[in-house]
Amino acid sequence: MNKISHGQKLFLSRLRRHRLIVRFARVLILVLFLVLWEVCADTGIIDSFIFSSPSKIALCFWEMVTDRSIFLHIGITLYETIVSFLLVTLFSILIAVLLWCSRKLSEILEPYLVVLNSLPKSALAPLLIVWLGATPTTIIVAGMSVAIFGSIMNLYTSFTTVDREKIKLIYTLHGTRRHALFKVVLPSSVPAVISNMKVNIGLCLVGVVIGEFLAARNGLGYLIIYSSQVFKMDWLIMSIVLLCIMAMALYAVIGVVEKLYEKRF
Repeated sequence: MNKISHGQKLFLSRLRRHRLIVRFARVLILVLFLVLWEVCADTGIIDSFIFSSPSKIALCFWEMVTDRSIFLHIGITLYETIVSFLLVTLFSILIAVLLWCSRKLSEILEPYLVVLNSLPKSALAPLLIVWLGATPTTIIVAGMSVAIFGSIMNLYTSFTTVDREKIKLIYTLHGTRRHALFKVVLPSSVPAVISNMKVNIGLCLVGVVIGEFLAARNGLGYLIIYSSQVFKMDWLIMSIVLLCIMAMALYAVIGVVEKLYEKRF
């Protein structure tokens, strides 16, 4: 076995210390923020009715856990986000492959993809409600609309920038376009697909929440709108905190998938 030198031990020790300091600083900032928030609300520096407080939010969350209503809202938002994310991933890959296979089609559709990607997706939500009704399908489509056009463009760009020498080698060996796609283009673009997924999971959550603002009777987006209308700020801030936690958890899952791929390949 190779022995670790003194310099390597010193480097590893510094690296561990650096990571420990970063984690401690992150936790400390969060704790200080919560303590300062609670103190300001208790002493009247800020209006606890408008800004709420960590203790009130925790109590509100516990009450909704006790009556199990919070699980319904979290479950619906999570389901709609995951479905829209999976559909975006599937359709963006398929359409990007289709555009790569037909250069003429890609040149025809490119300006439309640019325009649709630039369009504020919140403007589409009312139109989707008229077309599809106030149903979960509308919310899923709203979630897809935020991410799919940019995803298609990014994946198509990744496909077209694959090493041309490898593709020439496939053709030199009498391979077909299908061989080039499955042997070179798709395998080389897996990191880009995973990177795209890390972006899309957050965008789909944003789109779902926008859809729930307008067309839902359950979900965290609906809870935010309802609580703002009746001035239940504890519910509103609690819902925002839960959305933040959900976004971090979903992003972490994609990060785990990325690490598993890197270890395997």
